[in-house]
Amino acid sequence: MNLFGKPAREVPASYRPVLEAPEVITLFSRLTLHHQAALLRLISRNLVINIDGESHMGYDFDYEVDGAVVLAQISEEDYELPEPQKD
Repeated sequence: MNLFGKPAREVPASYRPVLEAPEVITLFSRLTLHHQAALLRLISRNLVINIDGESHMGYDFDYEVDGAVVLAQISEEDYELPEPQKD
């Protein structure tokens, strides 16, 4: 609280110091697979995946926990099958 009775504003995340590598590794080691899948959904916004010569944006995929791994599958609602090539 400052002198004028207003609560101090929180510093925006973009102005805070960046985490160092050991801090990121420690944080990641505490995440569950469900947390990791959620993190992959966020990271995938900046990801382009090349499959058979076609580029797919990371957000075109569904990320789900399947047993002991995170499974990424092309989202059925967004994916259009390529037209068969005519000979």
